Amino acid sequence: MESMARGGTRWKRFALVMVPSVAATAAIGVGLAQGALAASFSISGQEFKVEADKLEGTKFVQYGSIATGKTLEGKDFAAPVAVSGFKTAKITNMCQSVVTPNVPFIGNVSLELTAGQDPKNPVLAEDIYLDVSDLEADAEFRQIDIGVAAGSLAKKDGDPGIQPGTKANPYGFGQRADTAVLTGVKQKAWATTAGTFKLSGLKMKLHKGVKECF
Repeated sequence: MESMARGGTRWKRFALVMVPSVAATAAIGVGLAQGALAASFSISGQEFKVEADKLEGTKFVQYGSIATGKTLEGKDFAAPVAVSGFKTAKITNMCQSVVTPNVPFIGNVSLELTAGQDPKNPVLAEDIYLDVSDLEADAEFRQIDIGVAAGSLAKKDGDPGIQPGTKANPYGFGQRADTAVLTGVKQKAWATTAGTFKLSGLKMKLHKGVKECF
């Protein structure tokens, strides 16, 4: 799957891959539901939507970058994103959706994934990076340091730092906080990468037509 560079605005991201085979997609989902697996997800040239009741993260960092890749038609694209990194994250009542348009003989097809509906068994992630282009949420940060140079966000004291293999303007905007709690999350994202990702209570559905989380 495509790796992505980063660049943008606030908090973000967390994702799913629309692969050519529905069986392959289901296998990925089942694997993530049953155990903590390394995960790197992107959808070629498409944003996906993510909605959650709450995201609780530790060792938060954020900086701007550029998401790059190719569309489903093979054309190059670039989009500004805000990359958010967390050492650990708990996500309650998550919904994730992506619409693949103009599937031959079918039309639009929507892929919908839900997990972590039980607050006692949320979605769990470690070393997670989210590339987000748009975010709505109520946010609370503790021990926040705003307006630091992105180049100073190197890994230290357990902070995730700038994601290895991605680019960021070392003199660009950055921030960090010990903890971040976001409620009523609605976001659009380009990609998600996590060291481990565990989805409890995973449910995946394919819908003919357009059916999104919000």
